[in-house]
Amino acid sequence: MTNWTVTVADAARSPLNREYNAEMISRYWGRPTNDAEIDAYERDEQDHDVPVFIVVSRDGNDVGCLGMRFLDNGVGELTRMFVRVPFRGQGAASALLVAMEAEAIKRGITTLRLDTRKDLVEARSLYAKHGFVEIAPYNAAEYSDHWFEKRLTSAHPVAMS
Repeated sequence: MTNWTVTVADAARSPLNREYNAEMISRYWGRPTNDAEIDAYERDEQDHDVPVFIVVSRDGNDVGCLGMRFLDNGVGELTRMFVRVPFRGQGAASALLVAMEAEAIKRGITTLRLDTRKDLVEARSLYAKHGFVEIAPYNAAEYSDHWFEKRLTSAHPVAMS
């Protein structure tokens, strides 16, 4: 089992955001992206409201991230789930989800939601593995095809260190 360290970070200062954006653009269009396209997305389209942002690292190297924003009535929305390619399949994404659930509970969140695209098959599988169930659309996100939800209890995860 790989030891991961998960810490709270500043979304605006993390280079993982740009890597996430590059991958989402490339996967959506099925081609490589470029700096100008990423810059335009970050300037014009990306939602910058991510008050909770965590980073997973190993041996001092940041390898992935996950953000959460607050919706109404004790609902948190997950966003920007990303793990660098060489570290996928090693438990980093699961470590992020478990840590974010603990952070959400600490902040009084009782339900987590997220939306994702149909081409992000691995993400959908990960969310299902962690107890998220597919629900009807809760937002009108332009690029979303699937919506998920998980009810939280204080018995779920352990707190982040």
